[in-house]
This record gives sequence, structure tokens and C-alpha cells, in this order.
Amino acid sequence: MTDAPGRRVTSADVARVAGVSRATVSYVLNDTPGQTISGATRARVRDAAALLGYAPSAAARALRTGRSDVVLCLLPDWPIGQEVGNLLTHLSTELARAGLTFVVHPGTGGQPPGTELWKAITPAAVLAFTGFSDAEIAAMGAAGVALVVALLGPGPRPARELQVPQERIGRLQAAHLADAGHVRLGYAYPDDARVRIFAEPRLEGVRAACAERALPEPEVYSVALETESAEAAVRAWRSAGVTAVCAYNDDVALAVLAGMRGTGLAAPAGLALIGVDDLPAARLAAPPLSTVTTDQRAVAAHLAATVAAAVHGGERPALDAAGVVRVVRRAST
Repeated sequence: MTDAPGRRVTSADVARVAGVSRATVSYVLNDTPGQTISGATRARVRDAAALLGYAPSAAARALRTGRSDVVLCLLPDWPIGQEVGNLLTHLSTELARAGLTFVVHPGTGGQPPGTELWKAITPAAVLAFTGFSDAEIAAMGAAGVALVVALLGPGPRPARELQVPQERIGRLQAAHLADAGHVRLGYAYPDDARVRIFAEPRLEGVRAACAERALPEPEVYSVALETESAEAAVRAWRSAGVTAVCAYNDDVALAVLAGMRGTGLAAPAGLALIGVDDLPAARLAAPPLSTVTTDQRAVAAHLAATVAAAVHGGERPALDAAGVVRVVRRAST
């Protein structure tokens, strides 16, 4: 038995096939307590639902329970690399454990991501990696949509859950190099404007660590993922007396290594070098890259708990920034 193509299967279809009322279908599929429904009837309803491929409507469930179970994650126009992918995977798992459904919407073309999408979906919460206007924040509040901002983008400054770990990454990089005796540091900034949301707090962390140790400001150069750009940055750092470089991430650090080879230098004698992310390629580099790694599972658990608290009205947990990022020392430093 099949329904017309393109038509959504409803609880009425399940009721018709199972030979019961729609109310009985609802009671069975929602495990409604206090109902005296026989095991045989329950099995018949579930078999009919499986046969028809019935999936309860999220909108209907929201009307019934008074809230949606959807968490809408709004991403800027980012390159989705290994670390962001790991975070999203762990977030999906952690939110599912909290009974919440994770939906990710990536931004494109530099436009603000999903500014109208949350109105169409009416999620329980929005997890955003960018900021919102005062009007948008007020509209979400009026609609009962909880807002959790993970990192700061354009707009006002609501609480930013991951700002401190990003700054700590830069601090750890600079401290690792300073503890090795380097007093003149460089910073390899990415040439991709889409990742400034990560690059800026990391650079601020490097600057703060230098200031605390009375070291000069880091020499900052933008490094594209190509040898010519990296070679120019390496020459500039050497001319400025830089002996060690903090790279935005491992990809940029690998570009710096290529630039060093092009100028006849090798790490760490020519320049000590530390990246971020602990990519497999960093471990296989020549020499293997020192790096700062983040426990994305712990970060995801924190964000999921923060979202759940925002949805259910509980107290937001604190993130142990010192516990989620650490230095992995290898031959490049």
C-alpha cells in the first residue's frame, strides 16, 4: 500500500492502516503515560508507522509540547576544515543526548547567515558563531528562542562561550616560544578573511603573553598558502630579528615551512615555529610541527550543556579554558 508521490505521510495514514484512532497513534508513538493500550495494538501502530515511513512533524511536536527540540547552528562563511568538522560532529552527539536535534546552516558569500532562517524554523535555541543586532536579539527573545553565541562576529557583544579558549591558544604559543628563550616573535596571520573570527583572539593572546613578559610586540605578516607569500614573510621576519613564529594554524605553519625551505632555512635553527590544530600533516612535516591542540569533544560538551541550560532555564556551565587546550611539542621548536 503506497500513498501518492510527494505527499507527506500523516498520523491519519498510520491510524487507517493500523485500524485505530489518530489519538491512539499519538499515544503510542509519543509513549504517553497513563494510557491502557494493549501490547498488540501498540505493535500494530508501530508496524504501520514503519511500513509507511512515518516521521512525526517537528512543527506538530512543537505545538504539542510548547517548544521545538531543534538547535539551529548558524555558521559564518567558513572553510569547514578538520577542527570545525570535529566540533560539529561532537556537538550533534552531545545535543542528541540532551534530546535536542542539531541543524547546521553554513553562511555563504559574506552575507549574514540565517538571519531569517530562525524565524521559519522557530528553534528552541540558536547557536551562533557570529553576532546579531539588538533588534534581532530582542526578536529571538520575544519568540522564546534562546541565543548562545560561541564566538564574536559583527554586532553587539553577548556572552561568547569560546572567546577565552581562542585567546589562550595564542598565549600558549607565545609562552612556549618565550620559555625556549625567544624574545622576538612573529605571527603568521591567515590571508583568508573568513577566519578572522579565530585569528583575532589568537593574535590578541600572543600580544598579551608578550606584554606580560615585557617582550616586543609580535611582528605580524599575512601568509597565503603559497610558497612565494611565505618566503616574503620569512625574509621580513629575519630582517626584523624574529627568531620564532606563532602561526594561525597548522596549514599556515606548513606554508611558513615551505617559505623557509625556499630561503634556505630550516626549523628550528632558522626560525622556531608553532601551529594550531594538530593536523595529521603537521605530524608528518619535516620537521614535525609543534602545535596547540583543542579537545573538541570537551568544547562540544560545554556548548551542548550551555544550550540545554539556555533552553530549560538552568545555570550556564563555566568552561575550563585551561583544560581544553594544550601544547604538543615537536621538533619545529
